[in-house]
Amino acid sequence: MEQSLVSIDEIRAAAARIASIAIRTPLIRAPFPGLSGHGTAKEIYLKAESLQPVGAFKIRGAANKILQLTPEEISLGVITYSSGNHAQGVAYAAREVGAKAVIVMPSNAPAVKRAATLAMGAEIVDVGVASSERLAKSDELVRRHGYIVIPPYDDRQIIAGQATCGLEIIEELPAVDLVVAPVSGGGLLSGVAAAVKQLSPRTKVYGVEPELAGDTAESFRTGQIATWPAELTSRTIADGLRTQSVGERNFAHIQAFVDGIITVTEAEIRAAMRAIVAATRLVPEPSGAVAAAALLFHASELPRYTTAVAVVSGGNVDPALLAEILLEF
Repeated sequence: MEQSLVSIDEIRAAAARIASIAIRTPLIRAPFPGLSGHGTAKEIYLKAESLQPVGAFKIRGAANKILQLTPEEISLGVITYSSGNHAQGVAYAAREVGAKAVIVMPSNAPAVKRAATLAMGAEIVDVGVASSERLAKSDELVRRHGYIVIPPYDDRQIIAGQATCGLEIIEELPAVDLVVAPVSGGGLLSGVAAAVKQLSPRTKVYGVEPELAGDTAESFRTGQIATWPAELTSRTIADGLRTQSVGERNFAHIQAFVDGIITVTEAEIRAAMRAIVAATRLVPEPSGAVAAAALLFHASELPRYTTAVAVVSGGNVDPALLAEILLEF
């Protein structure tokens, strides 16, 4: 396996490549009430990846990978395994280049993500809830049909594509002291950290995970990749963060560029969703709210900062779940 880390030149090339498919998302100031009482930032911004064409950051990596396929590879079709957001990113980018897209999806994927993936013309193959089941079925279909795999996170081109999110943060807000991003398989965090640290070494980068799916936090603490069973990771409301272990390439980038990883509770995720809606009118999915939850509830575990950015990784939330959470007090 390749050992070198994604370079800033690769990230800049990815940004130019995907510009026709992924948008440059805004940084939206989030005046969270009472946050200054935690002794933390004077200014907090949210990186609104929920405004991407597929409602999540995943379009960046998928587009970067798919746009580098040869015409012969495009003719074979592409396949991936995803609970929803990467599925939509792959389906969208595949449609742009005229490739067939096959998605291996867990049975507990949110209906809103499943419907959106189908609407983009992708074919869905259902499996159980374990991420290992998704990978096994994908491998079987590749052997049978010759599809080109578009991995959800453990891939150099995927990491470079997700890193364009971090590139945009530093270009727009070079004075940022702290960048906080969700982590599951590690595509977003590894990419964002690679871009941020190579452009602004003084800026701290932290990952955030649900404590019910805290395998990456454990991996970071021990220095060895930990694997959690699906029956544990599937407990969290943050369906986009249920991966059972961080990717090997992603972990190498995390070890090189990330300053820390913390976990948040389910109640904190739900409260962060309400806070984001109230402060900015952005609509986050649970996975997209974990970074803000860290700023709101775990200031003591974060370094001191003046300006922080929390990545809202996605906004593909079931309307009924959003209504339920917004009505909680």
